[in-house]
Amino acid sequence: MKSKFMTVCLFGMTMFLFSCTDNSVPKTQEPEHSPVVNEEGPVRIGFSMDTLLEERWLKDRELFKEAVENLGAEVEIVAANGDDALQISQAETLIQSGIDLLVIVPHNAAATAAIVHKAHLAGIQVIAYDRLVKNAEVDMYISFDNEQVGKMQAEAMTALVPKGNYVFIGGAITDNNAHLLKKGVFKVLQPFIESGDIHVVYDQWTKDWTPANAQANMEQAIRNSNGQIDAVIAANDATAGGAIQALQNHGLISQIPVAGQDADLAGVQRIVVGTQTMTVYKPIKILTQKVAEIAVAMAKGEKVTANQQVNNGKKEVPSILLSPIAVNIDNIESTVIEDGFHAAEEVYARELE
Repeated sequence: MKSKFMTVCLFGMTMFLFSCTDNSVPKTQEPEHSPVVNEEGPVRIGFSMDTLLEERWLKDRELFKEAVENLGAEVEIVAANGDDALQISQAETLIQSGIDLLVIVPHNAAATAAIVHKAHLAGIQVIAYDRLVKNAEVDMYISFDNEQVGKMQAEAMTALVPKGNYVFIGGAITDNNAHLLKKGVFKVLQPFIESGDIHVVYDQWTKDWTPANAQANMEQAIRNSNGQIDAVIAANDATAGGAIQALQNHGLISQIPVAGQDADLAGVQRIVVGTQTMTVYKPIKILTQKVAEIAVAMAKGEKVTANQQVNNGKKEVPSILLSPIAVNIDNIESTVIEDGFHAAEEVYARELE
């Protein structure tokens, strides 16, 4: 108990001294919590992940581990697979193990605020990876511009279908990224809606981002509209896959353009065979490298800065937002294949079946 009391006291003194320091960089442009620096042994980073049940997150895990270790640090990775209570418990275990910094991919943007609070009590800074933690004193947020992802989807679809009935298959309502993506989509669609050219006949969130739930949503959209659908925008490639399965069940596959995101292998393969129209590629290797560099630097007590700020309901979080890339049949080879994100033989495997 005495050791814990001393740790909290020392952290409180550190926070007081930091707040009194005259700094030329605005507070919102850099993390506000000073770490308790571990000077013995390599830096240890904890990585709390929402899930490893989707292809995309398996890539994040391996690339982040490689990037951290290449910087001479260590990383301990846990995944809760969509269980909020488990993610909090796993994060508490990481904190108690003496990590130097915590990186978190939240399943629930609000629930994981408790993790940030617990980490800060232990003098550990927190980086929100790809998804923002809401209503918490997060030290840094690093992601892609998710609103831009939605804009890219809607711009691609309105170029193909400037008039007609649209279906929007959203992501999980608990994920802040799903809200940002939807905001981007409807910024583009709104003028078309106001002019009467586009009618959104179905708009629903997809629990836990699962293809099965997305398929159920799409089945409902087809029933509600009597199959009178001209375009589908899905929140990611997994939900796009579920929507496309529903279209296939009703004999509508390849007749209706479908947008997704993440450039999952299955999504890119569907673009090649013509059942999906486009996806949005977020170069995960760039993301993992950037997060690793910032995490290790922060854990060592080095000063880092961010180029943007994102409000999470409690503060303006110092943020780094990377640029996504729209991918269709015309640029698959110059994007996901050239980057080594997917091998050409995998991308074109279904075309050869």
